[in-house]
Amino acid sequence: MSKKPAKDSVTTASIEEQTAAFLKAGGAVHYVVKGKSGQIAPAGPKPVIPKPVTPKPVTPKDD
Repeated sequence: MSKKPAKDSVTTASIEEQTAAFLKAGGAVHYVVKGKSGQIAPAGPKPVIPKPVTPKPVTPKDD
C-alpha cells in the first residue's frame, strides 16, 4: 500500500502571516457589515423562461 500525501493544514498563525504579507505588499481589507454578503444584488427579479412545448402530431380521421 502507498501512503496518502499529507494534507496542507491551515493554522491561525499561517493565516496571520499571509494577512501581514498581503497588507505589507499594499493590499487593503474591506470590511462588510454583519448580515451582508458583499455580493451585488441583480437589478430586477429573476426572469421566468417558459418550457418549450412540443406539438402533438395530427392524424387524419377516417370517415
